[in-house]
Amino acid sequence: MEQLFLSPPIVFIILLLCGVFFSLMVSYLAPRSIPTVRKNESYSCGQRNVDHMVSPDYEQFFPFAFFFTIMHVLVLVVATAPKDSITLPLIYVGAGILSLLILFRR
Repeated sequence: MEQLFLSPPIVFIILLLCGVFFSLMVSYLAPRSIPTVRKNESYSCGQRNVDHMVSPDYEQFFPFAFFFTIMHVLVLVVATAPKDSITLPLIYVGAGILSLLILFRR
């Protein structure tokens, strides 16, 4: 019986029910909102209904994000590879070097 209560699905359901129960208990303590005309308007950064003057361009950001993603995956694969297996880390290092050459060639 103890193993049943410690299984992940049962623990998830118990914690979910506890979360819903506590959320309902605390919701009675929250102040009620006052309906106003502007209650459902969009609001961002302290300004209301502002037209977007600038459209951000992520073209300069992509090479940095791609470089760090490739390096993190390479380090993770090589660091966690078993001692007996050298083929998979070498394939990843080769693919990483190829992708970095393509990245820096642009």
